Amino acid sequence: MTQRALDPSGFLGELYISFWIPTAVLTAALVIKLPTIIRLWRDPLLRAVGGLLLLACAVFVFCTPATIARVNRLTGVPNIAAPWCYSLITAFCGSCLLLLVTWRNGPSGRSAATRRARRWVVSVYSGVIVALWALFLLADAPEERLRDLDTHYATTPFMREEILLYLVAHAVACLITARLVRNWVRTEGLDAWLRSGLRLLGAGYVLNLVFAAAKLTAVAARWCGRDLDWLSTDLAPPVAALSAILVAAGFILPHAGQYLRDRWRVRRAHRELRPLYRLMRTMSGEGVPFVLRATPELRLTRRETFIRDTLLALARHIDTGLGRRSYDAALALGHPAERARALAAAVSILAAIETRARAPEPAGAAVGPGTTHLLQEIGAVSRALRRPADIAAVRARAGAPAAGVTVPE
Repeated sequence: MTQRALDPSGFLGELYISFWIPTAVLTAALVIKLPTIIRLWRDPLLRAVGGLLLLACAVFVFCTPATIARVNRLTGVPNIAAPWCYSLITAFCGSCLLLLVTWRNGPSGRSAATRRARRWVVSVYSGVIVALWALFLLADAPEERLRDLDTHYATTPFMREEILLYLVAHAVACLITARLVRNWVRTEGLDAWLRSGLRLLGAGYVLNLVFAAAKLTAVAARWCGRDLDWLSTDLAPPVAALSAILVAAGFILPHAGQYLRDRWRVRRAHRELRPLYRLMRTMSGEGVPFVLRATPELRLTRRETFIRDTLLALARHIDTGLGRRSYDAALALGHPAERARALAAAVSILAAIETRARAPEPAGAAVGPGTTHLLQEIGAVSRALRRPADIAAVRARAGAPAAGVTVPE
């Protein structure tokens, strides 16, 4: 324990997170969003999301020591990867601000104030990138450094200013973004998935601040003649990797959660219609043809259409007087109004099926259409059919004969 306390770099080395892990997570987030981005390219919010994820992937691809060495070797300029990586990090910071400005303002994103804010962000961070390259051209950094360039050249003229500039630009962007996210997550009426995603984003940007603080502390220590390089070389990289994972998860969660919730609602609605669908299929003698590649939404639509078409064919057999008596009976039995309407509709459907079996072409004196509510509330009627005991009690109280039709399970 004493050895670890004296040698933080050894302890932090055990917490190493490969840069390819956040790269994979960020790429997955980009792949999930890419079809929507391409389809709705004119949407500034989607463009901002795509740009941020693309830049975040580029940061982790180009900031690995192996890629840094390869870039230096291909160009023949020692440490040319430094301003390139700094530019990518700065562009990523600017894209974070652009995204939050666009996302937070929602439909009002085309307002003059929002356009001014976006122009300000683009101008400032573009200027920072130009300054980074200008400072590198003025600096003298002949010795290639793959992992500790920030601290090694912390006191070198022009490189010192370049390192400080990118770190300050990064810290300011993350501080503003984290504050915007914090204020937004406190807004009333947010979707639960969006709120959770914003919390992950907030945690990711707070860790980005930890990254910037570690780097700045190590650089400042060099200015003071001290050696805290482990903050930059051993603490900052895993913090950056973890923050990228949280940021990517923050983008994935709202969309994945919405997708899963929509799938669950469709499948639940499809399953709830099963009793009424089977009853209609028993009456008509046929059902919906099975289609192997049909989407859940298409299956639900086909089932709803089949039920409504069959109910329309059954309309002339519906006894509206029985429906009113059944509704009153259900209320008398203590059922709420909505439940009572569904039970009355179920009783009417079962009685109509029996009537149709006895007399396919009724005279129609005592019967009428009365299917408007049935067509609109097929889900509630189907749920009522799952309780045959309640239906039997309503029929008995309404004075209808016992059911001769068995409700399929």
